[in-house]
Amino acid sequence: MADAISSFWGPVTSTIECCEKNYAYSSYIAEFFNTMSNIPSILLALIGLINALRQRFEKRFSVLHISNMILAIGSMLYHATLQHVQQQSDETPMVWEMLLYMYILYSPDWHYRTTMPTFLFLYGVVFAAVHSVVRFEIGFKVHYVILCLLCIPRMYKYYIYTQDVYAKRLAKLYVATLLIGSLCWLGDNVFCKEISSWPINPQGHALWHVFMGFNSYFANTFLMFCRAEQRGWAPKIVRFMGLLPYVKIEKPKTQ
Repeated sequence: MADAISSFWGPVTSTIECCEKNYAYSSYIAEFFNTMSNIPSILLALIGLINALRQRFEKRFSVLHISNMILAIGSMLYHATLQHVQQQSDETPMVWEMLLYMYILYSPDWHYRTTMPTFLFLYGVVFAAVHSVVRFEIGFKVHYVILCLLCIPRMYKYYIYTQDVYAKRLAKLYVATLLIGSLCWLGDNVFCKEISSWPINPQGHALWHVFMGFNSYFANTFLMFCRAEQRGWAPKIVRFMGLLPYVKIEKPKTQ
């Protein structure tokens, strides 16, 4: 939500603004809540990364957790500055992350091992180059939704073939956080005019960040479980301090 203050970073140049008053709490942070709400995503991705490294999961999962952190950091830079160049550090990693999810989801059934990663890599490079020049707005959202939809059939297949109750619960938490987060994002965009007159702004976009942080963590953990089953690593879902679920595996000695 724009106002008369440009402050430290200068005039707003991003193509998108959220329903939060600019520079309300600091002259260095344009959208305070939308910036700080990315911290849970970073912490959750760090926890996932530590677990993946400690149990020697395949490198793809370490890269996935790192990509979640990069996306959250890029989002922080964007919302803190509201500059177009920083907007790219948010939107481009969003697409790269979905391409990585597509690779992890579909690679077990891919007959030519180098074809798929090569295509996805080149696609990501071309998108980044074009997106740095062309200011996609609605087109970017449509493109991102299509990439998400391409992942759903394989996620559903993994879900129906998973017998573990706790793993299935992770998949349900993934869907629930996605739906709730999307409603928060939609409400922040559609009802911004009405929200602006309320005594307290519910910060729908910031809530979207928080829910999507958990959404990514649940998705990653579920995929790690499914991959561990494919590799015969006897995975099980356990909880850190009785709260946060993660995958514990037992690799055969030959591996």
